[in-house]
Amino acid sequence: MQRLILGGARSGKSAFAERLARQSGKPVTYIATAQALDAEMAARIAHHRQQRPPEWSLVEAPLALAEALQTHAQPEGMLLVDCLTLWLSNHLLAAPENLHASQDALLATLAKIPGEVILVSNEVGQGVVPMGALSRRFVDEAGRLHQRLAAHCDAVVMVVAGLAWHLKGKNDGT
Repeated sequence: MQRLILGGARSGKSAFAERLARQSGKPVTYIATAQALDAEMAARIAHHRQQRPPEWSLVEAPLALAEALQTHAQPEGMLLVDCLTLWLSNHLLAAPENLHASQDALLATLAKIPGEVILVSNEVGQGVVPMGALSRRFVDEAGRLHQRLAAHCDAVVMVVAGLAWHLKGKNDGT
């Protein structure tokens, strides 16, 4: 089962994804894409770490997400990726020329790895069109990536105010 969990900032999407992973009873590998480039982001990362069970494995993959998924996928395991929009931002800032190849590699990897995967991402396309070129590209690329992932994943959930809205797949009561 592969799930895409979408939501706005502070919507509860990460907490929802972590609850799903915990309820699975499977060994969880948390794949983090954030980079602590400033004090505020370092505090966010520390807060997320405190929320996770200590037995979960942690892999940091700010750019090499497909490789991390391939390396850590297990038939009886659970991979939780948080978050795809940070991964997308990392690519746009570090290697924008590789963005589409990296997205293609992510989708190809998801199609062949064993085990369960939960992908968390920010839904950013519901606001106004941003004024800056980089911001517009980010919103466009996030929207395209989400559409591709939604078509691929078994389940897609939008989280708003901590409540799950099941867009695709069965509502498993979470």
